[in-house]
Amino acid sequence: MTGPRRPPARNAATTAGSPWSARRRPRDHDVKREAVIRAAARAFNERGFHHASLDDIAAALGVTKPTVYYYVENKEQLLFECFLAGLKPIRAALDEAVRLEGTGRDRLKSVIRGYAAAMASEYGWCMVRAHDQDLGPATRREINALKSEIDQGIRQLLRSGIADGSIQPLDPKLAAFAIAGALNWIAHWYREHEPLGPAEVADAFVDFFEHALAPRDKSAVRRRA
Repeated sequence: MTGPRRPPARNAATTAGSPWSARRRPRDHDVKREAVIRAAARAFNERGFHHASLDDIAAALGVTKPTVYYYVENKEQLLFECFLAGLKPIRAALDEAVRLEGTGRDRLKSVIRGYAAAMASEYGWCMVRAHDQDLGPATRREINALKSEIDQGIRQLLRSGIADGSIQPLDPKLAAFAIAGALNWIAHWYREHEPLGPAEVADAFVDFFEHALAPRDKSAVRRRA
C-alpha cells in the first residue's frame, strides 16, 4: 500500500486558481465552498488526514483559517464532504443506469466507468480511506450506509445482467466485491500526471470487466479443450 503523496513545492502559482485570488460577488459562496473541499482533498491526498492541517488548506487557497471555518465546522466534516464529492458521480451513474435502456451489462459499464474516474480524481484517497480515520460514530455510520447503497446498486445491475443473459452466471455479492475492490485500489496507485488520464483509466477498467463478465461461448471452450 502506498503512503500519502509528497506535497508539491510551494510557489506563487499555488493559489492562482483560488476563487479568492480575484474579486468575487457574494453569490460565489458555493464556488468557494467547493474550492475549500477540493483543496482539502488534495491536502489529505498529499499528507494524509492527520498530517494535513486547516492551515495547510487555507494556505493553498491564499486565505486565513477562519475563512475555512466559515464553510465547514472542522476537519472531520471536510473529510466527509470530500467523500461525498467523490461519491457524487458514482451515485449519478447508478441513477442514470436505472433509466438507461439496454442489457444489465451495458448499464453496469456506465457505472464502472463513473466509479473508476472518481477513484482517479483528487477525491479517490478520501473515498477509500475515510473509514480508517478517527471519525465520529454518526459520520462513520453515514459513510457505511452510502457505501452499502453503492454496493447494492452494483449487485442489482449484476442480477439484471444475469437474468437477461448478458452476464455469465455468478455470485452477485462476490462479483460486486471484486469490482469495487479493483476500482477502489485505483486510489492507492493512481497519480496525477500519469501517462493515462482518469478517463483512459476508466475505459481500461470497463474493457477488463466487459470481458470478465461476458457470457462464455461454450462451443469455443469445448474446441479449445
